[in-house]
Amino acid sequence: MTLTLGETEVPGAGGDRTVVGANLSLPLFRTLSGVLAGHPYLKVVVDRVESTWHLLDTRVHPFHVNYIATRVLGMTLDELDADLDAFNASVYMSPERRFLLGVLSLHAEEEADGSESPFLVLETTEADTMGGALLEEFYLYVRGRVDGRLPLLLKPANHGQEQELASIAEARVPRILSHALLGNRTRTCLSPGEAEGRLRHFRTMAEYEAAAPRLGWADIVAMPRLPDDVPRVAGFINTSPTTPLSHTNVLASGWGIPNAIVRDLDALVRRDGLDGAWVRYRVREDSITLEPLSAAPDLKKPAWHQQRIRIETPLLEEAPVLALHRLRRTDRDSYGTKAANLGELHHVLDSRTADLTVFYARPRPPRRDLLGHLATRLGEQGGAPEGLRAAAARCVAETVRAPEGVALPFRLHHLFLTSSPALQQGIGKLKMALELEAFDIVDPLCLSLQHLVRTTPMPDEVARAITAGVPGLPAGHRMVVRSSSNAEDLPGFSAAGIYDSVTTVRGVEQLMDAVRQVWASLLSPRSVRLRHQVGISLDDTYMGVIVQEYVPASLGGVLVTCNPTRREDFRNVYLNCTPGSPERVVDGTILPQQYLYNTVEGGGRTLDVGSSGTDLPPEARTALARLALTGRLLQSHFSADDPDDALDIEWLMTDEGAFRLVQIRPYAR
Repeated sequence: MTLTLGETEVPGAGGDRTVVGANLSLPLFRTLSGVLAGHPYLKVVVDRVESTWHLLDTRVHPFHVNYIATRVLGMTLDELDADLDAFNASVYMSPERRFLLGVLSLHAEEEADGSESPFLVLETTEADTMGGALLEEFYLYVRGRVDGRLPLLLKPANHGQEQELASIAEARVPRILSHALLGNRTRTCLSPGEAEGRLRHFRTMAEYEAAAPRLGWADIVAMPRLPDDVPRVAGFINTSPTTPLSHTNVLASGWGIPNAIVRDLDALVRRDGLDGAWVRYRVREDSITLEPLSAAPDLKKPAWHQQRIRIETPLLEEAPVLALHRLRRTDRDSYGTKAANLGELHHVLDSRTADLTVFYARPRPPRRDLLGHLATRLGEQGGAPEGLRAAAARCVAETVRAPEGVALPFRLHHLFLTSSPALQQGIGKLKMALELEAFDIVDPLCLSLQHLVRTTPMPDEVARAITAGVPGLPAGHRMVVRSSSNAEDLPGFSAAGIYDSVTTVRGVEQLMDAVRQVWASLLSPRSVRLRHQVGISLDDTYMGVIVQEYVPASLGGVLVTCNPTRREDFRNVYLNCTPGSPERVVDGTILPQQYLYNTVEGGGRTLDVGSSGTDLPPEARTALARLALTGRLLQSHFSADDPDDALDIEWLMTDEGAFRLVQIRPYAR
């Protein structure tokens, strides 16, 4: 396709190639564009008063508003920064706005004969509240000035714009939804980073299992879906679509290793002979590369070999089985972090005394804070701090509930272990093997100990404490039994997916078996190795247990109060969900529906409709937006050491539409 360059006006100097009033051709687009998420893109500004548009040189003008303020309106940057939020509102939210701001990105569709046909996509920023009439005007203006041989599609930037466009015929405004466009990406960042290592490419689970015992810290493991028991290595590559919130991808984030979806890896491996080769693997939000190295690099052991995670001394003295609502965060040394956090959640919801505005009160230069945005989100005008704190507490208490259940203390685990000489002898052998780094016998010792834990009779004192402390046993209610170790949910050591949960428990016998299974998971070969690598002693590690009533869920999932692929993004919360239990999201067996919700200016986007193939209805997405805001507010309390530290929250929606949070922990970063 040959495209001609339209007439241009270049007002800037010093290499600024910004163009005003010209028709857009493909060569001009490529001259001005940058690259974002692997696609060339170009910022555009339509001036409705002057009936013209500006094509910004992305190298010189990274922000629309800076360009408008300084180049069009004659303001200084200091003047803009002094009232940035009001200026943003005038260009992104006012129905009477002078300027229409957007981005044009270049994509290609593969034809039947293997050739590629280019097309352009027009979209606004994610927080833009353009109504249907403005979206139509924006599209038609741009369509009239882009070479007619280039197809142009409008991509709604948020759920609100999707609804606004519903009444406009697609023949007049052709469109593409975010998840349809993103779903065609060949490469997607999951966790940014860089590593040099040996690429190990496995096309099947059988291939992986045959090689797994020989995998080491210098390997980069690539396969369709990485298993939960993958060892700590230099990098991950998923060759099939996945979510950043599966257990293995959360671990990659916590370990600080590069992780991405590379759907064309088979072709790269064949072309460059990469399987088993030494490579430099770089993952960025806008680019993912595998560069062959001419020789094996001089690698030093990674920093995590020197990493040491400190855990508090477990309290093993008299501690009763307690209802979760009676626990506080300070009880973690007796019941584990997971149980203590759920108890703290009960307190936050019941007392409504916690200050949940801290995240929004932090300076976000050039903004003094985000409290005005929070007031808008909560519908709390007036700005008094007391009123805003009360509104935040009310919002959280009205949106979510904490799970009912009980926590079994470390003391019961200790009593169980000391009741069996065989267990004590086996643990002594395992400790010696770890001290001597005799790793060839560590795994067999762990497996033997796990079997012994699962089959050792429960001491009478322990059994009486459990049966007396767990309500509903005589009625045969279904229960869920979860781990609550002192070696999980820690900053720098999340242990996501390492310990067991049992979700189908009824009656006393099954409960005792489930408790022993959770205790046994503390001695799995993988959990023992991972703790040993970061200096967590077997002597200091104990398992508390949470026993909760099973609650049927119409929807379940996970949210993290950040954008996992772009950590500097303080606006968005990333949320995954699927019908039923949240375990289906984190175990990676299905692809969940995936959303980003803006907790500053508002609005949400669908990133992927997952295995279901369909998006949730608008009312469900609206409810999830409120859940995302609730997660952000809870971050202020549960990340008190640094309110910017993200949370990882598992949740479910009951058949009645109520949200319950079943886990709150730090999100590794």
